[in-house]
Amino acid sequence: MAKAAEKRFWRHVPVINKSLIAFVRSLKDIPGNLEKAMLYSLKSGGKRIRPILLMESYELFGGSGKKALPAACALEMIHTYSLIHDDLPSMDNDDLRRGKPTNHKVFGENVAILAGDALLTNAFSVLGLNGDIEGIKPENVLSAMRILSKYAGAGGMVGGQIADIKAEGFPVQKRGKAGGRLLDYIHNHKTADLMRAAVEIGAVLADAPGEDVFTLSNYARHIGLAFQIIDDMLDVVGDKKKLGKKGSDAANKKLTYASFYGIERSRRKAAELVKKAHENLRKLKSNVRPADNLHFIADFIIQRDR
Repeated sequence: MAKAAEKRFWRHVPVINKSLIAFVRSLKDIPGNLEKAMLYSLKSGGKRIRPILLMESYELFGGSGKKALPAACALEMIHTYSLIHDDLPSMDNDDLRRGKPTNHKVFGENVAILAGDALLTNAFSVLGLNGDIEGIKPENVLSAMRILSKYAGAGGMVGGQIADIKAEGFPVQKRGKAGGRLLDYIHNHKTADLMRAAVEIGAVLADAPGEDVFTLSNYARHIGLAFQIIDDMLDVVGDKKKLGKKGSDAANKKLTYASFYGIERSRRKAAELVKKAHENLRKLKSNVRPADNLHFIADFIIQRDR
């Protein structure tokens, strides 16, 4: 069962990769160097977890996940823009991303910023293409846009990034409840919110009932935090060659789960979150297909080494 779910889950990657390139190349009047910078980061690899989650959530309530492909690619464009900006000298100042030089190292800081801006802005025009897909209600596409804006914006991912910057240098010896709440706030928004956007958008486009959208959102919140905990641990104990980056959390004095709780306690916390994610999936009421693939990704998150 687990191997079958794994195969079904990752089957979306080739079509996502191909479609991301096609969507960018379909844009009109785009300067060549800007297109190259956008495609450089989009083509640099990655697990594509967020767009896959979106397509899998759509499939839970019937139909092929390919119908939600524009929304899935829009979400990955948002995620990619955030990585380009996160690597900038004014942010984490990283030289490597997925084993390759970061965007600003190749194209310069000014072009990298604009490439991120373009991916962010054009993501919404790509998402709008879902309004042309048979069987998807236009009003649900509008709801999807609201969801994406909410989770990517000031009260979502961007807010998490700001809190992350402000927390640099946080005295980890102050391991009180306030520190734990700040850590959870940062990563609920910086990391988990785009995963919540993924499952909510997929379910909304499939016209799922609100109760199941809420349940899926809780599932994604739990796996999002677990994902970040493992990321923080790998930054300390992971194989840098496998990770494709040097690991900059300590150098940037980041407030991380690894620095705040330690490796073993962080590992236990991630396992608890994944257990809660599984429990949420078992609460779904209107799904017409089993949630095996979403169960798989919850387990994959705490077993990964990159």
